[in-house]
Amino acid sequence: MKSNPRNRQNLFVMRANCALLSLLLATNANAAVPSTEDHPYRLALPNYQFEFPRDHFNHPDFRTEWWYYTGNLRTAEGRRFGFELTFFRQGAESKTAVNKTGESKTDVQQAANGNVWDIHDVWMAHLALSDINGGQFLHTERLNRSGPGIAGADLQLARVWNGNWKAQWTFNAALPGGATQKLEAIADRFSFDLSLKSDKPPVIHGKDGVSQKAEGAGKASHYISFTRLNTTGEIVLDGKRYSVEGTSWMDHEFFSHQLESDQSGWDWFSLQLADHSELMLFRLRRKDGSPDSFSAGTFVDPQGRARHLTAKDFTVTPGKIWTSPATGGRYPVEWMIEVPSIGFKATLQTPMAQQELKSTARSGTSYWEGAIDVAASRLGRELSGVGYLEMTGYAGTIAGLD
Repeated sequence: MKSNPRNRQNLFVMRANCALLSLLLATNANAAVPSTEDHPYRLALPNYQFEFPRDHFNHPDFRTEWWYYTGNLRTAEGRRFGFELTFFRQGAESKTAVNKTGESKTDVQQAANGNVWDIHDVWMAHLALSDINGGQFLHTERLNRSGPGIAGADLQLARVWNGNWKAQWTFNAALPGGATQKLEAIADRFSFDLSLKSDKPPVIHGKDGVSQKAEGAGKASHYISFTRLNTTGEIVLDGKRYSVEGTSWMDHEFFSHQLESDQSGWDWFSLQLADHSELMLFRLRRKDGSPDSFSAGTFVDPQGRARHLTAKDFTVTPGKIWTSPATGGRYPVEWMIEVPSIGFKATLQTPMAQQELKSTARSGTSYWEGAIDVAASRLGRELSGVGYLEMTGYAGTIAGLD
């Protein structure tokens, strides 16, 4: 059969993109990137002046940035779905992306001011659907350079996108979150069109505006979350349409430091509880298997007030292990959590063990990210809940950190 020239071109672009990503990840240093003329990326330092909606979008003066959407949705008949849509940006140049006034340029401005083939940033996106009742997990990924209509995050457009996957914002100062968000994404077997409306203002994690990840200035991130996004919309799976509703969670982080050489990965938990409170915890793991002292979290009470938690404030204990037949990764899919300072205990289980995203890129990272059920108590009151669990570093070294 004669091959289609467009298909050959697409295959060439895909292979070139994968090769580019491999090169970038291989040269991504573990240590913090100092802000000098040779390495001008900014560090995440205390007392950063957050400004919204500006800080919901691109920060090209930081080396790495991501926007993470996850959620638990159901149909009126009770069919359950989990979803993930994530956008990642990785700086691809040593040349600064900050103008003379210290303000970050937008992707559109950068593209207009340089050669169309200049690569300022590389953008990866992950898309996944957990069909809980159907027992199937579908996922895909894509890689692009930045540019109008290609990939980026832009305040003027009020959008984060990678091809036809996008998060479109509509600003409304009267809402607790200051905006509504609309997610659209299309894959071979599924797509979704979801509307997200926040019940609470954005939460800034950590202390003094930074979420510290290791000892030393700048070994941190600026970390923002919408912890309860009321979600409605439509999922299409294998040609069948499902009207769904539920709750979503959105994380946005930007930073220039990677994991330390003695850190092997992390376990991240986002819990949405029936009393309208939320809990985020991350446990950084050292290569000897012990939890890192810079693990941390945030408790958000029903009124939206956030409380910072240090590693001394909580324990997370892994339980049952699921072994991936694709990568050999051994993932704990049951956990116990205790946070004595808020009188909280919980048991976490997943309704579907196979929620591993196996990367197709040669130097990509495979990780587990999936829907979980929560059976908890707080101050003696029994609580149910749902959430999402992410586990990295169980199926080989995280790309760029070897």
